[in-house]
Formats: sequence, C-alpha cells, structure tokens
Amino acid sequence: MAPVKNKFHQRVLLFAALLPISGVLCFSELFFIKEPRDVTVMRRDSVILDCQAHGESPIDVRWLKNGVSVVESERVYLLSNGSLYISEVESRRGDKSDEGLYQCLAQNRYGAILSQKARLTIASISSFTIQPVSVVVTQGSIARLSCKISAQPPPIITWEFNRVTLPLATERITVLPSGVLQIHGVQHSDAGNYRCIATNIASRRRSNEATLTVTPAPGPLRPQRPRIITAPQNSSVPLHQTAILECMATGYPRPIISWSRADSKSIDVYNTQVLGNGNLIIMDIQRKHGGVYMCRATTPGTRNYTVASANVTVLAPPSLVEWPESLTRPRAGTARFVCQAEGVPTPQVTWLKNGEKVKSNGRIKMYNSKLVINQITPEDDAIYQCQAENELGSVLSMARLIVVMSEDRPSAPRNILADTVSSSAILLSWERPLFNSDKVIAYSVHYMKAEGLNNEEYQAVIGNDTTRYIIDDLEPACNYTFYIVAYMPMGASRMSDHVFQHTLEDVPLRAPELSLTSHSPVDIQVSWQPLPDKLSRGRVSAYRLYYRTSAESTVSQVELPGQKTQHLLENLQPDTIYLLRISAATGVGWGEQSAWTSHRTPKASSARVPLAPDLHLEPLNCTTILARWQLETRNSVSVLGYKLFYHEETQPESAPLQLRAFDNKRSISGLDPRKKYHIKLLAYNSVGDGYQADQTISTPGCVSVRDRLVPPPPPPHNVYAKTNSSTTVFLHWSQPAFTSSHAVNYTVRCNPVGLQNASLVLYLQTNEQNILVRDLEPNTRYEFAIRLHIDLLSSPWSPVVYQTTSPEAPTLPPSNVRVTLIEVGTALVSWKPPDEPNVAVTHYTVLYASRQAWIAGKWQVLHREGTTTMALLENLKPGHIYLVKVSASNNVGGGPFSNVVELSMRADRSSGRDPRLSAGSTYSTGFSDGFYHLDQKSMTGITVGVCIALICIIICAFVIVCRGKNREFSAVKTQADRASVSASAAGQPGTEGQADDADVTGPTMSQNHFIDTKGGTNLIINGLGPVQPTTEKKEKWFSFGSTLKKDSKIVQNMKHGDAAYQPGTTMLTFKAELSMSSEQPTSMQALLWRPGDMEGSSNSEGSHETGDSGRYSHDETEMTNLSSGSGSRPASLTGEDTPDGQSLTEVKVSVVESVEKKSQQEVQGSSAAPLQVCGPGPESV
Repeated sequence: MAPVKNKFHQRVLLFAALLPISGVLCFSELFFIKEPRDVTVMRRDSVILDCQAHGESPIDVRWLKNGVSVVESERVYLLSNGSLYISEVESRRGDKSDEGLYQCLAQNRYGAILSQKARLTIASISSFTIQPVSVVVTQGSIARLSCKISAQPPPIITWEFNRVTLPLATERITVLPSGVLQIHGVQHSDAGNYRCIATNIASRRRSNEATLTVTPAPGPLRPQRPRIITAPQNSSVPLHQTAILECMATGYPRPIISWSRADSKSIDVYNTQVLGNGNLIIMDIQRKHGGVYMCRATTPGTRNYTVASANVTVLAPPSLVEWPESLTRPRAGTARFVCQAEGVPTPQVTWLKNGEKVKSNGRIKMYNSKLVINQITPEDDAIYQCQAENELGSVLSMARLIVVMSEDRPSAPRNILADTVSSSAILLSWERPLFNSDKVIAYSVHYMKAEGLNNEEYQAVIGNDTTRYIIDDLEPACNYTFYIVAYMPMGASRMSDHVFQHTLEDVPLRAPELSLTSHSPVDIQVSWQPLPDKLSRGRVSAYRLYYRTSAESTVSQVELPGQKTQHLLENLQPDTIYLLRISAATGVGWGEQSAWTSHRTPKASSARVPLAPDLHLEPLNCTTILARWQLETRNSVSVLGYKLFYHEETQPESAPLQLRAFDNKRSISGLDPRKKYHIKLLAYNSVGDGYQADQTISTPGCVSVRDRLVPPPPPPHNVYAKTNSSTTVFLHWSQPAFTSSHAVNYTVRCNPVGLQNASLVLYLQTNEQNILVRDLEPNTRYEFAIRLHIDLLSSPWSPVVYQTTSPEAPTLPPSNVRVTLIEVGTALVSWKPPDEPNVAVTHYTVLYASRQAWIAGKWQVLHREGTTTMALLENLKPGHIYLVKVSASNNVGGGPFSNVVELSMRADRSSGRDPRLSAGSTYSTGFSDGFYHLDQKSMTGITVGVCIALICIIICAFVIVCRGKNREFSAVKTQADRASVSASAAGQPGTEGQADDADVTGPTMSQNHFIDTKGGTNLIINGLGPVQPTTEKKEKWFSFGSTLKKDSKIVQNMKHGDAAYQPGTTMLTFKAELSMSSEQPTSMQALLWRPGDMEGSSNSEGSHETGDSGRYSHDETEMTNLSSGSGSRPASLTGEDTPDGQSLTEVKVSVVESVEKKSQQEVQGSSAAPLQVCGPGPESV
C-alpha cells in the first residue's frame, strides 16, 4: 500500500504544480478574433464596428467611446457577435456626434481585455485655408498657383482655366496632388482666370479665382544661373502614403532638375516617379525611403547647378518588439512585465489591468516600459495589457498574473506603533503574528510619505529576532505611513494595519537664493523664493537680510516676517559694490546663512542705459540651468545685446557670454550637480552697460540608484545624424522604453572631433526626439551624444555618433586671375584659390571667348582639378580680343566667376616678329598693374645696353677673323683627337653627334628674363613676353639665318661652335657626354636647327564650345598637365644623321673656314633679329 500511496501523493503534487500553469494557458482563450478599424462614412449612413471575442463563456462585451461607455439606443446597439451597429451616423456638435475613438471591452472570469482604438470619421470638406493668389509673370517664365483645403477623406485637386478643367499633366502644365499648379514656359495664351477644385465623397468646393497676367519678355534673353524658386520642404509622411517633393527652378537655358539622396543611396525606381518638370513623387512610402533628398537644377550641357535639400521622415504606427509573458507568483512576491515597442514618433506605453489604466503607487511601479508589482496581493490576479500608442494608431499585447495562495502562511504582524525620535527618525515597534509566528524568517518594513501622489515606497528588511526598527532617513516636518509584512519560506503574510506618524521640525537646511536688481542708482531690490519643504524642514517663521559695502566691514541687517519674499534696500551709494546674504528660521531656530552675493549699484549718470532685465532661472536637470529674461516695456532705450555672466559661488567671475538683442533665453550646460551658481545679466546699448540683474541658483543632485531605489533611465538609442546642409545637421533618436508621468527632456552635446577647448562644446536642450543643430562650420566632422532627463534623473550619454557637414559652395571667385600671351595663338591663364576657409575646391572652370563669340553666347570651356591653378588657352585667333574668367566649384555647387580679363591679339602677322615686340601690340589687361610694363627709363637703358653689346660683338668678330688660321689648325687637330676617343668609347667609329666640351657661350641673362627649366614647352620668356623664333627667311649674324639654307657647304665647313647673339637675349650652355646615343642631337645640331621646327606644343589641351554664355560644364574632359615630361620635346630636336654623311669634325672645319671668309660682310649686313636657342638639349644645365 505504501507504494500506491506514494504514487497517489506524487500525482496530487503534480496536479497542484500544473494547476497554475493550466490557468496561464486557459486565459489565452480570451482574445479578439476581430477588432474595430478606422472608418470614414457619410452623414446619416449606417456603419458596423466589428468586435468578436473568443474565450471561456460567458463573455461580456461592451463598447467605449473616447474612454466612456457607449449607451445603447434604437440607433446605436450591439449585435449578437459583439459588434457595434449605428443605423444613422450623426454629425452634431459636442458629445452628440458619433465621431470619436471606439474600443471594445471583452470580459470573462479570468479578467478583461481591451481592443485597439478605431476612429470613426464623418466625411467632410471645409473651406479653403489657402486661396490662389493672382500673379504677374513674364512670357517664357514659370507660374505657380497653390491652394490648400482640409477634408476627410483627402480630396482630389483639379484646376480650371476660365471655367474649363485643365488636364492634370501636359508638357507644360502640372497639377500636384497637394494642390499646386505649375505652368512652365508661360505663353500669352495662358493668361486668364484660374481656380482650384477640391472633391471628395462629402462635397465639392471651388476656390476663389486668381488672375494670371503675362507680360512680354524684356528683349533678348540673357544667360542666367539656375535658381531654385520652390524648394522641397521637410515632411513627415505616414507609412504606405505618398510623399510629394516639389522643386521648381528658373534660369536660361531652362535648367534640368534631377534628384539624389544625401546618403548616396540609390532612389527606389519602383516606387518613385518624376511628375512634371522635376517634382519627385514617392508612392507607398516605406521606412527605407526616409532620408535627405537633394534637388539639383543644372543648366543643360553644363554642370552649372544649384542644390536644395529636404528631409523625409516616414511615420510608422507602433509595433511590438518584446511582449509581456504570463507569470505565476506567490503572494507577497514580485512580478515584472516587459513590453518594448517601436514606431515613429516613438510610441507611448501604458499598462492596463482588466481594461483599466494601472495607477502607479509605492507598490506598483512603471519605468523603462516595465511594470513591476511588489508585495503581490490576491487583488493583483488579473489580465494585464501593454498598450503602445502614437498618433498613427495603437497596438496591444496581454499577459496574465496568477497569484498562488498558501494555506499555512502566518497572520499579519499586530499592534504597530510609531514614535517620533527626531526631525528625521521614527521608531517602529510591533508584535509577532498570532498564527504560525514560528515559521517567520524575516520582516519587511514599508514606508512612504502620506501626502501627495505617486510617492515612492521604501522598504527595509530585518531579521526575525527583533520587533523594533528605527527609520532614520526621513524628511523633517513630514507625515509618513508605515506597514509591516512577515515572511516565511513559501510566502508572506498579509499587510499589517497602516500607521501614520509626523517627524519633528528642524532648522532650515539651506538659506534662500537671492535675486538682486536695481531700479535706480541708490536702491537694490532683493527677492527670493520660499524654501521647499525638503529644505525648510518646517514652517519658516522669519528671515534675516544682511548687507554691507565691499570696502567696509560693518554689516547691517533687517529682520523680515516669514511670509515675505522681497525687500527694497534704499538710500544706498551709487556705483558701489554691495554684498548681501540671507538666513531663514523655523520654530526650532535659525539656519545657516547664505554666502555673500555681490551687486553693483548703477552710476548716477546712467539714466540712458537699459534697465535691469527681469531674470528667471530654472534648473532643467542636475547639470543644466535655463535662464529666461525680458525687458519691461517702459525700457525704451535701444538695446544692442546682452551680457550673461555665470560662475560657481566659490570661483571668480569669468568672461561674459555675448548674446543678441532678440535673445530672451539661454541654456547654461556643463555645470556640476549640487553646486551654487551666481548668474548676472545686463543689457547694453551704444552708451554703455545697463543695470544688472543678479541671481543665485543651486543645481540639483543627480539622484543615484541608492537615493531612489530605482535605476537611472537608460540613454536614448537609435541615434542617427544626417547632414542637412553645410551648417546644419539633423539628429533623431528613440526614447528608451519606460513609462513615466513626468516630462522628459534631452540634452544634446555637439562638438568638432578633436576639440581641445571644453568651453566650446555646444549643449542644446529639447523635449522632442529630434533637433536640427544649426550654425555649424562647413566641411567639419562633428560628434554628437544625447542624454535623457526625467524627474531629476539623468541617463548616461548615448553612444557617440559622427557626422560631417557638407562642404559649402564657394562664395568668392578665384583671386589674382592673370593672362599672359606666351606664343602665337597660345596664352597662359593663372589664378589663386578663393580666400575662404573651410571651403573645399574640387575643380576650376575657365571660360574664354572672343568678343564675337561672347556676343553669340558661345564660350570655350576648360576644366582643371582643384590642385591646378593654371591653364593654357590655345588656338587663339589673331586680331581678336578674348575675354577670360575663372570660377571655383565643389560637389555642392559652383562659385561666382571672377571679373573678366581681356587679352588682345595682334592682327598683322606678316612681319614674322613676335607680336608683342611691335609698337602697336596690346597686352593682357590682367597685367595692367605694371608688373610687365616697361616705362621710358627702362627702354632707354635697354637701347644703351644693346648699342654697347653691338660694339663688343664687332670687336670680337674682328679678333676672330685675324686669328682664324691659327685657331683652324689647332681646332682641327684637337677635335679629331676627341672624335677618335669618343668613337672608341662608344664602340662605333664615325658616330655623329659627339662633341666633347663643345661649349656655347654668350651674354648672361638680365633680370627681366625668364626661362622654363622644368622640361616643359620649348619656350623662353623675357621682359617683353615670350621670345619666339621668326619663321621668315631673314639673314642672321654669322650665317645663322637664311644663308644656312642657301649654302649648306658654308654650314658644313664651320670650324668651331662660337657664336655671337644680340644683347638681351637668352641662351643655354650645355655639354654632351662622351657616350651619346644616335638619337640625341649634337650641340651643333641644337644650335643650327631651323627655328620653324620648334613651333607648337606637345601638350596642347582640348577645348570645346557651349551655348550657355558663361556657364560651365563638369562633364567635359579634364586638362592634361601643363608641362610635358622630359621625353616630350619636339620631334625636330631628335638626333638625325648629318647631311651628306659627313662627320662632325668635317662639319666644324668647314664652318670655321666659312667664318673667316664671310665674317666681316655678315656682321655688316646682318639683321637685328636675335637668335633664340629654345628647348632642352640632351642634357641641359
């Protein structure tokens, strides 16, 4: 029998254990099959609001409208399935209207559940809130008319032109669903009367007529930069609705509008379309569509554009991400339900018990979206629902709490007594329970303030070896209520009877904080706020006000009654610093005095300065104080701004904050908790500083977990930042899941990354979950963090997020734009970057055109990288005046163009001379400052120098002729030896191009000469500009002109490389290596090569034409490097064989002999044109 009894007892225990679980499972049979939905109906129509609950019978169903029970009637009654039927919907004013929020409440023996809210709306259409306005536009421009109306359901908007309906979309006309009419390329036939038509199921309304007047276009159209006249606006769009982003731009030619996202994500092509001439429509909007959209208006054929942006926020109804679970708990235990929801805006979470809102008290707490029930009683056995709600809807989830009762639990403790010990301590005593007291293992003492609502309940646990306990952390002069619970291993007793006791008074804990102002130079108005009960520790019976000057030690005092909060000190000295402090007293005695507060009385002659502002201080949290102020209306003095001083009471005064004249509040953040701060504010004008207002305030403490027995709120999460512009960043975050009746506000911390000066950190206050941070620096990386404040509790800072502001489009043109004519048909334009900090330049645009092309609106366009500040203008035509201008651009937009610089080209080129060496040559106006200008003194000096040089050359030529025979023999012998050595070193006898130590000498360069030594173009620039070899067949000195071409034998018989030049020209000296390749030119070849072979540049840059009359295109090819590499010299300078196969030695000998015979006549008949040796040799020095 024993085994049978044991099995029986095991089954009983198993059944008892499963019984609570079965209760949890059974409650789920009460749920809704159908719930009511939002509905819009016509007046006097019938409607059914569905509600069908399933569960253990009997189920009682009733309806609530706006939280109040619906009274049934012949017109409104319940159907058999629980649905609500309204036979004829009424739209009367007030409570008689059927419009409102409806909920279905179902109840059985387990509890009650509430359905989601459903809104019943009666179709209507109101009057127009925005009427079309008459406009006057020019022909070919854009006309925009708009109207707005409130209606349910949203109406369809159409437009009429002279009472005839316009199509919704044509090539020129667009009607947006928002009620905007756009007409592009306005014509005279568009002039007339327009009106807006709004239609929905309720009615049809017509707006007032607006007249469109079209005026003729004023003359020929001039090119205009694109300008956005209607920019997209920040919008919040509910999920699955349609978002409309309007964008209209003007310009000539008509700009093209394109769209992109600021986060570089692609736009969803399946749900978006462009309506009309650039309006973006997003249909069936999803969360992924949220973000910043950028409208870009671009001139056709160019990338001359402007940008506008808007943020699209997708609103979403609440959805649960964590649901509460059903619990089974013993009596006196603790139950915790968790509920997390998401949505935009962030849903507010409330808790329901059997369909009614749960009220927080000392035993039941709600925070962080959690419901915590302490000291569970049988009355807590119910169905609990978590309801998450925002403006788009609500969602509910439910769970049941089952309370398990124990039969042998002890009875409640008896005869509770409370005796006051001091102002902060009360002694509790009690007797043990009457039944089962031997099973008690501990007692818990519960106490809370008796006055007020939502007071916190505190608990202290003590052992079972005592029935006395002193609670010593109470506030003075307060009423408290107490009860005690006895605990055993399997449960707890009922609560004991409540007892009430009052603590004694004490001296005030702190003195009031003073506020000081002056109404005249001889008085100080002293005011203060009454002490809160926590600080007064009783009823304040009197105040003492102490004051003295800073230069004296004698203290005066005034005693005031306890009900006063201000006092006027009179007959004081002007322009004197006074020190003041105050103390308060209760029936027990005087409290401590406050610290001295200073205040300077105004000067006697300061009648024209502003009076003291009315200053109000408010602690927002433990680290932030909000200062508000206003000037009295009688203060007629013009105010230029305010100065705000603040410092900790024990610290010296710091420099003031300069505030603008229209400011009336300022948040002071970054303060220390539980500190006293002195704040001073004054207004100033052109005369000087006005009267000051002084006030002292203490920051509250950041209450810890130990102080409140609850954890601090968690920080905001889902923080994200998006750049809105070059100076603004949009921040959005989610509130952590908790429920509280107190207001929630946030502190946003913002500072540039790597900031070293903590005083420059920006703190912003808001009670919203988003903020637009303004006045930031362009193209700067910032870090953002957010913390939450609620009822003096502050959360930790959220994780830091980083965002970089957009670069700002340049607002200044490139500086120092200059143009230089460097050779025939080619000019060099150079510039410096714009003088703007924090503005990135990614590319430059150079526009140039002749006057004729400029009149026709055709510019040549060159683009250069942002690191390049010069460009070549090629293929310039003679006889034209060219206009040149430059602009800087980046990814945001283009900056303005520089002033136009003119470049004049000489028309007559028949003389073959450098055009700038003629008397009629005109230089670029870019150098009109005189940098390249030659005055009369300079010309005289050059002339004298040239004459002296000519005399020297004649003398040298005469010496050469006299000593020609001796030099011929020695030169031939030396050159033959060297040619032999070079040939043997090169491994190939007879190689031409070997000229060891063949030096070319001539006059040195003057200070006004410039030469390119970087291996670029074959170009020499002197004081008059580039030195260009002539192409005409003119005779030169020493047979270096056309005579070389007429008589090749004379060239081949030349003996030595010595040559004379015109003074003032430039030459190169170089030495050839012993071992030279056959491709390299010899020194003689470099000297004797035809000048015509050196024309042209190997790095010519392409240009193209546009029809934008001064606008530029980013789509064109980029410029090649200005200077070519060392291997890009002209082909005419490459090594070739000498004529007729002669060796270099033979050529040199022939040349020397020719010199002896022809020198004198060549000197006398030579041309004045100089020889220019251009381009790098095989190895230049």
